[in-house]
Amino acid sequence: MLPIEGARLFREAWIAGVRKHFPGEPKAGYVTPWEDTPAWERAAAGAVHAQIRQLLDQTAGHASRLAREQKSRFVATCWTAQMYHHFENPKPGYVADWAELPEWQRETDADIFEAVEGEAG
Repeated sequence: MLPIEGARLFREAWIAGVRKHFPGEPKAGYVTPWEDTPAWERAAAGAVHAQIRQLLDQTAGHASRLAREQKSRFVATCWTAQMYHHFENPKPGYVADWAELPEWQRETDADIFEAVEGEAG
């Protein structure tokens, strides 16, 4: 998969997860289509996709045996690192610890990991 395709898969999995798990109507920015997603966010999505893919590759797919919470934590940690990479002083919500994230976001992060797993299917 090309890096741009991985980034797009990540974004599409994010949007699907938000639509599934967010209570009520999500902010427009949460479901912005790929074409309108800022460049930094596309780059971050691609980087996190690559990190998930690498984890799966380096474990010969056995990382799929991680618990759903572990998958979610991995995605959240990788995303947080990208926020520090792209912003000198990221908003606190961008770098919140996994335990501080809302349930809908934790579930969406797990969905993203599982979407990346599915691409290798």
